[in-house]
Amino acid sequence: MHKIIFSSLLLLNSLCFAQQNTEINDVLEKWHKAAADANFEAYFGLMTEDAIFIGTDPTENWAYPDFKAFAKPYFDKGKAWSFSTLERNIFSENKANTAWFDELLDTQMGICRGSGVLQKISGSWKIKHYVLSIAIPNENVKEITALKSTFDTDLMKKLRSGKD
Repeated sequence: MHKIIFSSLLLLNSLCFAQQNTEINDVLEKWHKAAADANFEAYFGLMTEDAIFIGTDPTENWAYPDFKAFAKPYFDKGKAWSFSTLERNIFSENKANTAWFDELLDTQMGICRGSGVLQKISGSWKIKHYVLSIAIPNENVKEITALKSTFDTDLMKKLRSGKD
């Protein structure tokens, strides 16, 4: 009898976890679609009001209001950005209000990697933190490092001088 109860609870737990991951996946798909459709309200409505968006440029570490201001002109032109999911992994603890994920995306920049954290607020999942990076094959790192050397050196000097 104990085995039946335990197995039933384990199955129920797995179903709840699968449902949670489906909800999270749906939020991420809606978020990417809202950008592709240039739907400003839907896009930012799927983020927490204290969200952080870290872009591909090392200077892009946007707090929610700053990211909205940066993105608004793109959305207003009717063309923000279009990312489609190639692969996604979602992680969470069952019945937790926090989840995290990583994804590979097909973008206008080629393959990019996204990763982030979602928080469940009032029964709905919202993106709290998102990091977008351009995926560079290991065999191209030396070439890319050379291309960005001057920019990196200048930015590192600026950042280090600000800490003194």
